[in-house]
Amino acid sequence: MLSVPARWPVRVRPRLLLAMLLLPALGGADVAREPAQAAPPADAPAHAPVQNWSFKGPFGHFDLAAVQRGYAVFAGVCASCHSLTQVQFSDFGGMGLTQEQVAALAASWQVAAGRDAEGHLRHRKATPDDALPRPYVDADAARAANRGAVPPDLSRITQVYPGGADRVYALLTGYTAAKNSVTAAGAGAGAGAGAGSGAGGETHAALPEMGFANPYAIGHRTAMPPPLRDNAVLYADGTQPTAQQEARDVTTFLAWVSCPHADDKRRLGVGVVLYLCFLACLLVILKRRIWSHVAK
Repeated sequence: MLSVPARWPVRVRPRLLLAMLLLPALGGADVAREPAQAAPPADAPAHAPVQNWSFKGPFGHFDLAAVQRGYAVFAGVCASCHSLTQVQFSDFGGMGLTQEQVAALAASWQVAAGRDAEGHLRHRKATPDDALPRPYVDADAARAANRGAVPPDLSRITQVYPGGADRVYALLTGYTAAKNSVTAAGAGAGAGAGAGSGAGGETHAALPEMGFANPYAIGHRTAMPPPLRDNAVLYADGTQPTAQQEARDVTTFLAWVSCPHADDKRRLGVGVVLYLCFLACLLVILKRRIWSHVAK
């Protein structure tokens, strides 16, 4: 007859056994309670195509010629609605201009200089120490001029705008024709059609109340009409001012304005890395020399 041992070779605690039995059920319940991953909203901005920018990456650098062309686009097109409140004219020396050129550039702008005896606002020529003037006195004036929308300040737009420079460029060049044409019968009272000239000279129609169709804008509509067109500005270096070229140059300029010292930081970082590598080599040589007499 087989004898039964008095004790099992392995003692299983009741709590451990209960946990082993309930773990699969609890895990399945947690998985069942997990909500399904929410799909992006239908009106979410489209993903901007990745562009090849010269200032990208740890070894990137700003093309100062493109930055200067971008300033020409900003001054000739964007400055009528948008501001650069965190930029002074003296900062433009960083894009390759001499002090005389900076002074001449500043003198081409008018800044507020108080009020006269009758309360009228006076203006004077700007100096390098002045900040770039705002296009509107306050937010109420901006809303009145832009159908209730306030154009954002562009001082740090590529840093705070989701998608950065890629999305700014996509937004400037991504205007599409309105999907639904508005007829006179369907427009009704109080609904008018607005038109703008976009990249390549195409016509883009949209209701002013709804905005202009653009897949890279929130809700796929923006209150800003297509701002760029071919030959909107004249480049001093002879570059052909197509709408795409203007968009690329002004995006480069805004990226430089958002981080004007990026090139200096990159050069400093490369110098620090090279110094640390040189120091590491010296330490290795010193260590081998100090411990060379110790037998292995």
